[in-house]
Amino acid sequence: MANLKEVRNRITSVSSTQQITKAMKMVSAAKLKRATNAIVQLRPYAEKLKDILANLSASLEDSSSPYIQEREPARVLIVAVSSNRGLAGAFNANVIKAVNQLISEKYSEQFQKGNVSIVAIGKKTQDYYEKRRYNVIGNNNEVYSALTFENVSRISESIMEGFVNGNYDRVEVVYNHFRNAGIQYLVTEQLLPLPKNNQSAATDHAAKVDYILEPSQEEIVNELIPKSIKIQLYKAVLDSHASEHGARMTAMDKATDNAGELLRSLRLSYNQARQAAITTELTEIVSGAAALSNG
Repeated sequence: MANLKEVRNRITSVSSTQQITKAMKMVSAAKLKRATNAIVQLRPYAEKLKDILANLSASLEDSSSPYIQEREPARVLIVAVSSNRGLAGAFNANVIKAVNQLISEKYSEQFQKGNVSIVAIGKKTQDYYEKRRYNVIGNNNEVYSALTFENVSRISESIMEGFVNGNYDRVEVVYNHFRNAGIQYLVTEQLLPLPKNNQSAATDHAAKVDYILEPSQEEIVNELIPKSIKIQLYKAVLDSHASEHGARMTAMDKATDNAGELLRSLRLSYNQARQAAITTELTEIVSGAAALSNG
């Protein structure tokens, strides 16, 4: 009977867990809808801005903007975009793994000299790199409480100011690109300096338009470059936010299914143990009755 009680307690525990995972799946599904709408609405604007910038900058031989000046990457800043919460499968672990791989493969020399810094957007990467005594700059975990362009722009402005002042020679951003609820893939992009190859690639696909410009073309390009950098980081955060809810919804759906399979297995074990106990009791009763009749 002790075995029956133990199995019964496990059935109750797994049932409670299944209710929690089912509720978390529903919550993530609702949040995923809003997050998906936000990133889907931003992408056309971000792509059009990049096309216009590429179209304008292609005809400029040189620009005075400090954000496109290539320098030897002696000091590197990596922006790791994760989430504040777990229970999303390998979502956060994949970001950390990609950042570590980027450091080991591309910036190992700078890392050994202590010239690699981390800007963590999300509590999971913040805690990971602080515990391992990396050079973590600032605390941006509250950005998800009010995920707006203005709040993300403050982070972008701080990064751009550090780049202009020479604190960093290159800025890379690592985040999960949202495709759908079941598919999110890691992306590593160079945020600063603005990659010239991306501009030329965008120009190949963009229509060559002869714009009538006021003020001058160079002034407009210099105005669009900071805005493009802010939009790029904002898009990365929105992509990561939607990917987080997609990954959590998928993980909770799988956890709910696993809990259902475990419940079926436990109920089968419970019924087998109960039948064995009943059979034992019946055997004892029959044996006792036979002994009394023989006596």
